[in-house]
Amino acid sequence: MSRFLFYRRTLIIAGKKNEDLVNDNIRFKELLVIDYDGTQLGVMSKSEALQKAYDQDLDLLCVSANSNPPVCKILDYGKYRFEAQKKAKEAKKNQQTSETKPLRLSPVIDTHDFETKIKQATKWLEDGTKVKVDMRFRGRMMTRQEVGMAVMNDFINRLSEISNVDKTPKLEGNIMSCVLMPKKK
Repeated sequence: MSRFLFYRRTLIIAGKKNEDLVNDNIRFKELLVIDYDGTQLGVMSKSEALQKAYDQDLDLLCVSANSNPPVCKILDYGKYRFEAQKKAKEAKKNQQTSETKPLRLSPVIDTHDFETKIKQATKWLEDGTKVKVDMRFRGRMMTRQEVGMAVMNDFINRLSEISNVDKTPKLEGNIMSCVLMPKKK
């Protein structure tokens, strides 16, 4: 939990650098000022604008530093930061991230191990997670790639009821890989 420190009516959050131009951090001499209710007060000096903000017990925030003259708004900066953080948190919560779980097979995998891998992949796919299946060929196994392809195709066929093939099996170097994604319900 971060601590708050008020210094010269400027909110400084401990441990986080504040990039906003607020109150004394504003470096421009002339500003176009907008009041708390949205009415334009016109172009005035920085000291006049700060005095107007302080008279209303509010802060002066530079909302557009690139315009000529820079536009500043009189507002409650603590409330503004809280709302901005709340919006950012809500946007992050609504974001969908697609997670991919890795699974490694072998061209000479035993039947029990194969069943265990099928169960694990089934669990992940039912949870809505993509599964990346890798198969590494070592030494003489590279000469028998068709055996590995048969194991990979059998794996895909066993999971065909609950998954679609997102990326077909392809050999890249000595690793054959494919990606399975869950079917839409």
